[in-house]
Amino acid sequence: MLQSLEKLHITVVAEDTVPYESPLWGQHGISYLVEASSAGTSHCVMVDVAQDFTALEHNMALLGLDFSMIDTLMITHCHYDHSKGMSRVIEATGKQDLAVVAHSDLFRLHFVTEPFLMHVGIMEGDSRQDIEEAGGHLFLTSDPLDLMPGLISTGEVPRITDFEDPGIALKTIVDGKIRNDLVMDDISLVANVEGKGLVIITGCSHAGIVNIARYAMKLFPGIPLEGIIGGFHLVEASDEKIEKTVKALVDLDPKWISAGHCTGFRAQVKLLEAFGDRFEPLSSGKIFEI
Repeated sequence: MLQSLEKLHITVVAEDTVPYESPLWGQHGISYLVEASSAGTSHCVMVDVAQDFTALEHNMALLGLDFSMIDTLMITHCHYDHSKGMSRVIEATGKQDLAVVAHSDLFRLHFVTEPFLMHVGIMEGDSRQDIEEAGGHLFLTSDPLDLMPGLISTGEVPRITDFEDPGIALKTIVDGKIRNDLVMDDISLVANVEGKGLVIITGCSHAGIVNIARYAMKLFPGIPLEGIIGGFHLVEASDEKIEKTVKALVDLDPKWISAGHCTGFRAQVKLLEAFGDRFEPLSSGKIFEI
């Protein structure tokens, strides 16, 4: 029997945009606080930390949230706009041995060469040693990992579709040789909410949002898709890729979608056209109660 949650509360702590006349701060990146409850037990997961701890701290305070709430920190992939300041977040929890969940390749060299050579992976101050000294305990795996009954990290997502790709030209170095980097460390969080269905929370969806959704449904066979939240990294995608992605999502039939960060305006428009009032753009401070 598949395990499920009774309630799921998601707060978007950081995102590229803020609501009209909001005192919240926007930043390029994403961070969520996910509060899961089941059978009298609750577990709070911060998914990603964006890239500016000061802005994150500002929004946490305005939203009435405290870093001490965090039981687990999950990093969806190595990019700086999702991971910069991990150690400061861990320190701010005031906890020792805080679970830090990510893919086993999180700390590899990761860079772009356009418009110029630049490292875009884990930044200075957030090394393995920094995280452990701050009080973090690393759980690095490419496998799905249960965070609590009904709440799971996908681990590495199989790349099945023929129209999805990481959305950006990235590279790494293996044995002294430059190699294309497909961001295989891209993971997502999936919740199975009783009476509702699956809620998928993504960072940038470099694995492809359709691949991610289909894989989540394999992890929880027979459970309908309630909603999808996150960045879909279609900001520089071709019209053809956007159209194929939206069509595939329509076929999967989630009850709602909320996309932002790296999704891009053109893709958001297509999602709005396809899903109508079942679609909403993401923004800092947005709250989801499932």
